[in-house]
Amino acid sequence: MKDRVEKTGAFFGKEFRCWREISPEAYGKNLKELSSFCRPDTRVMAVVKANAYGHGMVETAWILQEQYGIRDFAVACLEEGIRLRSRGIRGNILILGYTWPQALPQARVYDLQQTVVDEAYAREAARRTPGLRVHLKINTGMNRLGINWEETEKIERILGMTELSVDGIFSHLSMADGESGQEEAFTETQIRRFCKLVEELEKKGICPQDRHLQSSYGILKGAIPGCNLIRPGIFLYGVHSDPKRNRQGLFQGTPALSLKARVAMVRQVEPGEWVGYGPAFRTDKTMRIALLTIGYGDGIPRGLKGGWVLLHGKRAPLVGRICMDQMAVDVTKIPEAGPGDTAVLLGRDQEEEIRAEDLAGWAGTITNELLCRLGERLPVTVKTETEGTKRAWGGCRILFPGKNDRDRSAEKARRYEQGRQRACR
Repeated sequence: MKDRVEKTGAFFGKEFRCWREISPEAYGKNLKELSSFCRPDTRVMAVVKANAYGHGMVETAWILQEQYGIRDFAVACLEEGIRLRSRGIRGNILILGYTWPQALPQARVYDLQQTVVDEAYAREAARRTPGLRVHLKINTGMNRLGINWEETEKIERILGMTELSVDGIFSHLSMADGESGQEEAFTETQIRRFCKLVEELEKKGICPQDRHLQSSYGILKGAIPGCNLIRPGIFLYGVHSDPKRNRQGLFQGTPALSLKARVAMVRQVEPGEWVGYGPAFRTDKTMRIALLTIGYGDGIPRGLKGGWVLLHGKRAPLVGRICMDQMAVDVTKIPEAGPGDTAVLLGRDQEEEIRAEDLAGWAGTITNELLCRLGERLPVTVKTETEGTKRAWGGCRILFPGKNDRDRSAEKARRYEQGRQRACR
Protein backbone atom coordinates (compact mmCIF):
# COMPACT_ATOMS: atom_id res chain seq x y z
CA MET A 1 0.00 0.00 0.00
CA LYS A 2 2.89 2.35 0.70
CA ASP A 3 4.02 2.07 -2.93
CA ARG A 4 0.54 2.70 -4.18
CA VAL A 5 0.18 5.87 -2.13
CA GLU A 6 3.57 7.18 -3.17
CA LYS A 7 2.76 6.69 -6.85
CA THR A 8 0.36 9.61 -6.69
CA GLY A 9 3.45 11.83 -6.81
CA ALA A 10 1.40 14.92 -5.99
CA PHE A 11 1.46 17.68 -3.43
CA PHE A 12 0.55 17.17 0.22
CA GLY A 13 -2.19 19.68 0.93
CA LYS A 14 -0.41 23.04 1.32
CA GLU A 15 -2.33 24.42 -1.67
CA PHE A 16 -5.81 23.48 -0.45
CA ARG A 17 -8.19 26.13 0.88
CA CYS A 18 -9.95 23.43 2.88
CA TRP A 19 -9.77 19.65 2.88
CA ARG A 20 -10.64 16.33 4.49
CA GLU A 21 -7.99 14.11 5.99
CA ILE A 22 -8.72 10.41 6.54
CA SER A 23 -6.74 7.95 8.64
CA PRO A 24 -6.34 4.33 7.45
CA GLU A 25 -5.17 3.43 10.95
CA ALA A 26 -8.47 4.66 12.41
CA TYR A 27 -10.44 2.38 10.08
CA GLY A 28 -8.35 -0.55 11.28
CA LYS A 29 -8.92 0.28 14.93
CA ASN A 30 -12.67 0.57 14.41
CA LEU A 31 -12.84 -2.73 12.53
CA LYS A 32 -10.92 -4.42 15.32
CA GLU A 33 -13.18 -2.97 18.01
CA LEU A 34 -16.33 -4.01 16.13
CA SER A 35 -15.00 -7.51 15.55
CA SER A 36 -14.92 -8.06 19.30
CA PHE A 37 -18.73 -8.21 19.27
CA CYS A 38 -18.88 -10.90 16.54
CA ARG A 39 -17.91 -14.47 15.84
CA PRO A 40 -14.46 -14.85 14.24
CA ASP A 41 -15.92 -15.98 10.92
CA THR A 42 -18.26 -12.98 10.57
CA ARG A 43 -17.63 -10.90 7.44
CA VAL A 44 -17.84 -7.12 7.31
CA MET A 45 -20.00 -5.40 4.73
CA ALA A 46 -18.67 -1.85 4.80
CA VAL A 47 -21.40 0.73 4.27
CA VAL A 48 -19.87 3.43 2.06
CA LYS A 49 -23.02 5.13 0.80
CA ALA A 50 -23.36 8.93 0.71
CA ASN A 51 -19.68 9.31 -0.19
CA ALA A 52 -18.73 7.08 2.76
CA TYR A 53 -20.58 9.38 5.17
CA GLY A 54 -18.60 12.30 3.79
CA HIS A 55 -15.22 10.57 4.12
CA GLY A 56 -14.70 9.89 0.39
CA MET A 57 -16.31 6.73 -1.01
CA VAL A 58 -13.64 5.62 -3.46
CA GLU A 59 -10.79 6.52 -1.12
CA THR A 60 -12.36 4.72 1.83
CA ALA A 61 -13.24 1.63 -0.19
CA TRP A 62 -9.67 1.40 -1.51
CA ILE A 63 -8.25 1.57 2.00
CA LEU A 64 -10.64 -1.10 3.26
CA GLN A 65 -10.02 -3.36 0.27
CA GLU A 66 -6.26 -3.02 -0.07
CA GLN A 67 -5.22 -2.67 3.55
CA TYR A 68 -7.85 -4.64 5.46
CA GLY A 69 -9.10 -7.18 2.94
CA ILE A 70 -12.75 -6.12 2.97
CA ARG A 71 -14.62 -7.77 0.09
CA ASP A 72 -18.22 -6.72 0.80
CA PHE A 73 -19.52 -3.18 0.36
CA ALA A 74 -22.94 -1.54 0.57
CA VAL A 75 -24.11 1.55 -1.29
CA ALA A 76 -27.44 3.36 -1.54
CA CYS A 77 -27.98 3.49 -5.29
CA LEU A 78 -26.94 2.15 -8.67
CA GLU A 79 -24.78 5.18 -9.46
CA GLU A 80 -22.67 4.67 -6.34
CA GLY A 81 -22.18 1.01 -7.16
CA ILE A 82 -21.09 1.76 -10.72
CA ARG A 83 -18.64 4.35 -9.48
CA LEU A 84 -17.01 1.90 -7.07
CA ARG A 85 -16.79 -0.88 -9.63
CA SER A 86 -15.43 1.46 -12.29
CA ARG A 87 -12.68 2.56 -9.90
CA GLY A 88 -11.42 -0.97 -9.31
CA ILE A 89 -13.34 -2.07 -6.23
CA ARG A 90 -13.74 -5.83 -6.32
CA GLY A 91 -15.88 -8.27 -4.35
CA ASN A 92 -19.58 -7.83 -3.60
CA ILE A 93 -21.29 -4.44 -3.88
CA LEU A 94 -24.88 -4.43 -2.60
CA ILE A 95 -27.30 -1.66 -3.56
CA LEU A 96 -29.37 -1.16 -0.42
CA GLY A 97 -31.95 1.10 -2.07
CA TYR A 98 -34.44 0.87 -4.89
CA THR A 99 -33.31 0.79 -8.51
CA TRP A 100 -35.75 1.58 -11.30
CA PRO A 101 -36.40 -1.75 -13.09
CA GLN A 102 -35.45 -0.30 -16.49
CA ALA A 103 -31.96 0.37 -15.11
CA LEU A 104 -31.39 -3.11 -13.67
CA PRO A 105 -29.43 -4.36 -16.70
CA GLN A 106 -26.70 -1.91 -15.64
CA ALA A 107 -26.50 -3.62 -12.26
CA ARG A 108 -25.75 -6.92 -13.97
CA VAL A 109 -23.21 -5.38 -16.36
CA TYR A 110 -21.30 -3.98 -13.37
CA ASP A 111 -21.79 -7.19 -11.35
CA LEU A 112 -23.71 -5.45 -8.56
CA GLN A 113 -26.16 -7.01 -6.12
CA GLN A 114 -29.61 -5.42 -6.05
CA THR A 115 -31.99 -5.32 -3.11
CA VAL A 116 -35.35 -6.93 -3.90
CA VAL A 117 -38.15 -5.12 -2.06
CA ASP A 118 -41.22 -7.28 -2.84
CA GLU A 119 -42.51 -10.08 -5.05
CA ALA A 120 -43.65 -7.84 -7.89
CA TYR A 121 -40.23 -6.20 -8.04
CA ALA A 122 -38.57 -9.62 -8.05
CA ARG A 123 -40.68 -10.77 -10.99
CA GLU A 124 -39.93 -7.60 -12.93
CA ALA A 125 -36.22 -7.98 -12.21
CA ALA A 126 -36.29 -11.61 -13.33
CA ARG A 127 -38.08 -10.65 -16.55
CA ARG A 128 -35.84 -7.74 -17.43
CA THR A 129 -32.49 -8.99 -16.15
CA PRO A 130 -32.10 -12.78 -15.96
CA GLY A 131 -29.11 -13.76 -13.86
CA LEU A 132 -29.21 -10.60 -11.73
CA ARG A 133 -27.61 -11.04 -8.31
CA VAL A 134 -29.93 -9.95 -5.50
CA HIS A 135 -30.43 -9.80 -1.74
CA LEU A 136 -33.98 -10.10 -0.44
CA LYS A 137 -35.01 -7.34 2.00
CA ILE A 138 -37.28 -8.45 4.85
CA ASN A 139 -39.52 -6.05 6.74
CA THR A 140 -39.36 -7.04 10.40
CA GLY A 141 -41.12 -3.94 11.71
CA MET A 142 -39.45 -0.80 10.41
CA ASN A 143 -41.95 -0.62 7.55
CA ARG A 144 -39.67 0.82 4.91
CA LEU A 145 -38.57 -1.33 1.96
CA GLY A 146 -38.99 -5.09 2.17
CA ILE A 147 -41.43 -7.96 2.12
CA ASN A 148 -43.17 -8.71 5.43
CA TRP A 149 -41.40 -11.38 7.46
CA GLU A 150 -44.54 -13.48 7.97
CA GLU A 151 -45.32 -13.72 4.25
CA THR A 152 -43.33 -16.91 3.93
CA GLU A 153 -45.09 -18.16 0.81
CA LYS A 154 -44.12 -15.02 -1.13
CA ILE A 155 -40.59 -15.21 0.25
CA GLU A 156 -40.27 -18.83 -0.84
CA ARG A 157 -41.56 -18.02 -4.32
CA ILE A 158 -38.91 -15.31 -4.68
CA LEU A 159 -36.18 -17.66 -3.48
CA GLY A 160 -37.38 -20.19 -6.05
CA MET A 161 -37.04 -17.84 -9.02
CA THR A 162 -34.36 -19.51 -11.12
CA GLU A 163 -33.90 -16.36 -13.22
CA LEU A 164 -32.42 -14.57 -10.19
CA SER A 165 -29.31 -15.38 -8.18
CA VAL A 166 -30.48 -14.76 -4.61
CA ASP A 167 -27.19 -14.31 -2.76
CA GLY A 168 -28.52 -12.97 0.54
CA ILE A 169 -31.40 -12.08 2.82
CA PHE A 170 -31.43 -9.20 5.29
CA SER A 171 -33.38 -6.79 7.42
CA HIS A 172 -32.72 -3.59 9.36
CA LEU A 173 -33.08 -2.73 13.05
CA SER A 174 -34.86 0.59 13.55
CA MET A 175 -34.30 1.15 17.28
CA ALA A 176 -30.98 -0.57 18.00
CA ASP A 177 -29.49 2.68 19.30
CA GLY A 178 -32.28 3.11 21.85
CA GLU A 179 -31.86 2.39 25.54
CA SER A 180 -35.45 2.65 26.75
CA GLY A 181 -37.38 -0.47 27.65
CA GLN A 182 -39.69 0.00 24.68
CA GLU A 183 -36.82 0.36 22.23
CA GLU A 184 -34.95 -2.62 23.67
CA ALA A 185 -38.07 -4.78 23.47
CA PHE A 186 -38.82 -3.84 19.87
CA THR A 187 -35.24 -4.54 18.81
CA GLU A 188 -35.47 -7.99 20.35
CA THR A 189 -38.76 -8.52 18.52
CA GLN A 190 -37.14 -7.67 15.19
CA ILE A 191 -34.22 -10.01 15.89
CA ARG A 192 -36.59 -12.82 16.88
CA ARG A 193 -38.68 -12.40 13.72
CA PHE A 194 -35.66 -12.47 11.43
CA CYS A 195 -34.07 -15.45 13.17
CA LYS A 196 -37.34 -17.38 13.03
CA LEU A 197 -37.62 -16.79 9.29
CA VAL A 198 -34.00 -17.80 8.67
CA GLU A 199 -34.47 -20.96 10.73
CA GLU A 200 -37.57 -21.94 8.75
CA LEU A 201 -35.82 -21.36 5.43
CA GLU A 202 -32.79 -23.34 6.58
CA LYS A 203 -34.99 -26.31 7.49
CA LYS A 204 -36.36 -26.26 3.95
CA GLY A 205 -32.85 -25.92 2.50
CA ILE A 206 -33.62 -22.69 0.65
CA CYS A 207 -32.04 -20.00 2.80
CA PRO A 208 -29.53 -17.80 0.93
CA GLN A 209 -25.89 -18.04 1.93
CA ASP A 210 -25.52 -14.50 3.25
CA ARG A 211 -27.75 -13.29 6.10
CA HIS A 212 -27.35 -9.89 7.78
CA LEU A 213 -29.35 -7.80 10.19
CA GLN A 214 -26.97 -5.63 12.22
CA SER A 215 -25.81 -2.16 11.30
CA SER A 216 -23.66 -0.12 13.68
CA TYR A 217 -25.67 -0.06 16.91
CA GLY A 218 -27.10 -3.50 16.24
CA ILE A 219 -23.58 -4.94 16.24
CA LEU A 220 -23.34 -4.09 19.94
CA LYS A 221 -26.01 -6.73 20.57
CA GLY A 222 -23.39 -9.41 19.92
CA ALA A 223 -23.50 -12.35 17.54
CA ILE A 224 -26.95 -13.26 16.22
CA PRO A 225 -27.58 -16.92 15.31
CA GLY A 226 -27.77 -17.56 11.58
CA CYS A 227 -26.12 -14.28 10.52
CA ASN A 228 -22.70 -14.21 8.88
CA LEU A 229 -22.37 -10.51 7.93
CA ILE A 230 -22.44 -7.20 9.77
CA ARG A 231 -23.05 -3.80 8.13
CA PRO A 232 -21.14 -1.10 10.04
CA GLY A 233 -21.91 2.41 8.86
CA ILE A 234 -21.30 5.34 11.20
CA PHE A 235 -19.23 3.16 13.59
CA LEU A 236 -16.86 2.26 10.77
CA TYR A 237 -15.87 5.92 10.80
CA GLY A 238 -15.38 5.99 14.58
CA VAL A 239 -18.37 8.22 15.29
CA HIS A 240 -21.64 7.95 17.23
CA SER A 241 -24.83 9.20 15.59
CA ASP A 242 -25.88 10.87 18.82
CA PRO A 243 -23.48 11.17 21.79
CA LYS A 244 -26.45 10.83 24.12
CA ARG A 245 -27.00 7.30 22.79
CA ASN A 246 -23.70 5.63 23.51
CA ARG A 247 -25.04 2.27 24.67
CA GLN A 248 -23.25 2.57 28.01
CA GLY A 249 -19.96 3.29 26.27
CA LEU A 250 -19.75 -0.14 24.64
CA PHE A 251 -18.15 1.32 21.49
CA GLN A 252 -15.49 4.00 21.85
CA GLY A 253 -14.49 4.54 18.23
CA THR A 254 -11.52 6.29 16.66
CA PRO A 255 -12.60 9.13 14.33
CA ALA A 256 -11.23 8.55 10.84
CA LEU A 257 -11.85 12.08 9.57
CA SER A 258 -10.29 15.46 10.19
CA LEU A 259 -11.60 18.63 8.55
CA LYS A 260 -9.25 21.56 8.03
CA ALA A 261 -9.18 25.00 6.42
CA ARG A 262 -6.73 27.84 5.85
CA VAL A 263 -6.69 31.25 7.50
CA ALA A 264 -7.01 33.74 4.65
CA MET A 265 -6.41 36.86 6.73
CA VAL A 266 -6.58 38.28 10.25
CA ARG A 267 -8.04 41.72 10.76
CA GLN A 268 -8.51 43.99 13.76
CA VAL A 269 -12.11 45.06 14.32
CA GLU A 270 -12.95 47.99 16.56
CA PRO A 271 -15.77 48.07 19.16
CA GLY A 272 -19.28 48.48 17.75
CA GLU A 273 -18.56 47.07 14.30
CA TRP A 274 -20.49 44.26 12.60
CA VAL A 275 -18.92 41.00 11.40
CA GLY A 276 -20.46 39.07 8.53
CA TYR A 277 -23.96 39.10 7.04
CA GLY A 278 -26.81 40.74 8.92
CA PRO A 279 -26.94 41.91 12.54
CA ALA A 280 -25.78 38.53 13.88
CA PHE A 281 -22.57 39.65 15.59
CA ARG A 282 -21.33 43.05 16.77
CA THR A 283 -18.08 43.58 18.60
CA ASP A 284 -18.17 45.03 22.11
CA LYS A 285 -14.40 45.47 22.25
CA THR A 286 -11.39 45.51 19.97
CA MET A 287 -11.03 42.02 18.51
CA ARG A 288 -8.79 40.11 16.11
CA ILE A 289 -10.95 38.21 13.61
CA ALA A 290 -9.57 35.42 11.41
CA LEU A 291 -11.33 34.59 8.15
CA LEU A 292 -11.30 30.88 7.26
CA THR A 293 -11.61 29.57 3.71
CA ILE A 294 -14.55 27.25 4.28
CA GLY A 295 -18.31 27.74 4.51
CA TYR A 296 -21.72 26.19 4.04
CA GLY A 297 -20.87 25.58 0.37
CA ASP A 298 -18.42 23.00 1.73
CA GLY A 299 -20.93 21.49 4.14
CA ILE A 300 -20.49 23.56 7.31
CA PRO A 301 -24.02 24.08 8.70
CA ARG A 302 -25.10 27.70 8.35
CA GLY A 303 -27.10 27.47 11.56
CA LEU A 304 -24.21 26.66 13.90
CA LYS A 305 -24.88 27.94 17.40
CA GLY A 306 -21.73 28.56 19.42
CA GLY A 307 -18.74 26.31 19.01
CA TRP A 308 -15.17 26.91 17.97
CA VAL A 309 -12.32 25.79 15.74
CA LEU A 310 -8.77 24.97 16.78
CA LEU A 311 -5.76 27.13 15.90
CA HIS A 312 -2.31 26.44 17.34
CA GLY A 313 -3.94 24.00 19.75
CA LYS A 314 -6.29 26.67 21.15
CA ARG A 315 -10.02 27.29 20.81
CA ALA A 316 -11.10 30.11 18.50
CA PRO A 317 -14.85 30.81 18.95
CA LEU A 318 -17.09 31.21 15.92
CA VAL A 319 -18.45 34.73 15.31
CA GLY A 320 -21.19 35.88 12.97
CA ARG A 321 -23.00 33.82 10.38
CA ILE A 322 -21.40 31.10 8.30
CA CYS A 323 -21.02 32.31 4.71
CA MET A 324 -21.06 30.14 1.59
CA ASP A 325 -17.28 30.08 1.24
CA GLN A 326 -15.96 31.70 4.44
CA MET A 327 -16.44 31.86 8.17
CA ALA A 328 -15.05 34.08 10.91
CA VAL A 329 -13.50 33.16 14.26
CA ASP A 330 -12.21 35.17 17.20
CA VAL A 331 -8.42 34.88 17.58
CA THR A 332 -7.98 37.76 20.03
CA LYS A 333 -6.47 35.33 22.54
CA ILE A 334 -4.31 33.61 19.90
CA PRO A 335 -1.80 36.33 18.96
CA GLU A 336 0.30 33.94 16.89
CA ALA A 337 -2.58 33.24 14.46
CA GLY A 338 -1.93 34.53 10.95
CA PRO A 339 -2.60 34.01 7.23
CA GLY A 340 -1.81 30.54 5.96
CA ASP A 341 -2.35 28.85 9.32
CA THR A 342 -4.34 25.63 9.46
CA ALA A 343 -7.62 25.70 11.38
CA VAL A 344 -9.07 22.39 12.57
CA LEU A 345 -12.86 22.10 12.40
CA LEU A 346 -12.92 18.35 13.06
CA GLY A 347 -10.04 16.45 14.59
CA ARG A 348 -7.18 17.00 17.01
CA ASP A 349 -4.76 19.88 17.37
CA GLN A 350 -2.22 19.26 20.12
CA GLU A 351 -4.21 18.52 23.30
CA GLU A 352 -7.55 19.80 22.01
CA GLU A 353 -10.04 17.84 19.91
CA ILE A 354 -13.32 18.55 18.14
CA ARG A 355 -15.37 15.45 17.38
CA ALA A 356 -18.18 15.17 14.87
CA GLU A 357 -20.51 14.71 17.84
CA ASP A 358 -19.51 18.20 19.06
CA LEU A 359 -20.07 19.90 15.71
CA ALA A 360 -23.39 18.10 15.20
CA GLY A 361 -24.51 19.23 18.64
CA TRP A 362 -23.72 22.88 17.80
CA ALA A 363 -25.74 22.45 14.59
CA GLY A 364 -28.67 20.73 16.28
CA THR A 365 -28.45 17.56 14.18
CA ILE A 366 -26.90 14.09 14.20
CA THR A 367 -23.44 13.21 12.96
CA ASN A 368 -24.80 11.15 10.05
CA GLU A 369 -26.42 14.21 8.51
CA LEU A 370 -23.51 16.51 9.33
CA LEU A 371 -20.91 14.28 7.69
CA CYS A 372 -23.04 13.52 4.64
CA ARG A 373 -23.29 17.27 4.00
CA LEU A 374 -19.55 17.63 3.42
CA GLY A 375 -19.22 18.90 -0.12
CA GLU A 376 -17.32 17.72 -3.17
CA ARG A 377 -15.16 20.86 -3.08
CA LEU A 378 -13.30 19.25 -0.17
CA PRO A 379 -10.37 17.16 -1.46
CA VAL A 380 -9.56 13.98 0.43
CA THR A 381 -6.06 13.38 1.74
CA VAL A 382 -4.74 10.31 3.52
CA LYS A 383 -2.81 10.65 6.74
CA THR A 384 -0.75 7.78 8.14
CA GLU A 385 0.85 7.67 11.56
CA THR A 386 4.28 7.01 10.05
CA GLU A 387 4.34 8.92 6.75
CA GLY A 388 2.30 12.06 7.28
CA THR A 389 -0.24 13.36 4.80
CA LYS A 390 -0.51 12.17 1.20
CA ARG A 391 -2.49 13.89 -1.53
CA ALA A 392 -5.70 12.35 -2.87
CA TRP A 393 -7.79 13.37 -5.83
CA GLY A 394 -10.85 15.05 -4.26
CA GLY A 395 -13.27 12.34 -5.32
CA CYS A 396 -12.40 12.60 -9.04
CA ARG A 397 -9.99 9.71 -9.53
CA ILE A 398 -8.70 6.61 -7.85
CA LEU A 399 -6.79 7.32 -4.68
CA PHE A 400 -4.04 4.73 -4.57
CA PRO A 401 -3.14 3.27 -7.98
CA GLY A 402 -0.24 4.62 -9.99
CA LYS A 403 -0.36 5.59 -13.65
CA ASN A 404 -0.41 2.06 -15.08
CA ASP A 405 -3.16 1.09 -12.62
CA ARG A 406 -5.16 4.16 -13.63
CA ASP A 407 -4.78 3.33 -17.31
CA ARG A 408 -6.02 -0.21 -16.72
CA SER A 409 -8.94 1.05 -14.65
CA ALA A 410 -9.90 3.56 -17.34
CA GLU A 411 -9.86 0.80 -19.96
CA LYS A 412 -11.97 -1.41 -17.70
CA ALA A 413 -14.44 1.42 -17.17
CA ARG A 414 -14.63 1.96 -20.93
CA ARG A 415 -15.45 -1.72 -21.50
CA TYR A 416 -18.04 -1.61 -18.73
CA GLU A 417 -19.70 1.41 -20.36
CA GLN A 418 -19.80 -0.29 -23.75
CA GLY A 419 -21.40 -3.35 -22.19
CA ARG A 420 -23.88 -1.22 -20.29
CA GLN A 421 -24.97 0.56 -23.45
CA ARG A 422 -25.49 -2.76 -25.25
CA ALA A 423 -27.49 -4.15 -22.33
CA CYS A 424 -29.77 -1.12 -22.20
CA ARG A 425 -30.62 -1.00 -25.91
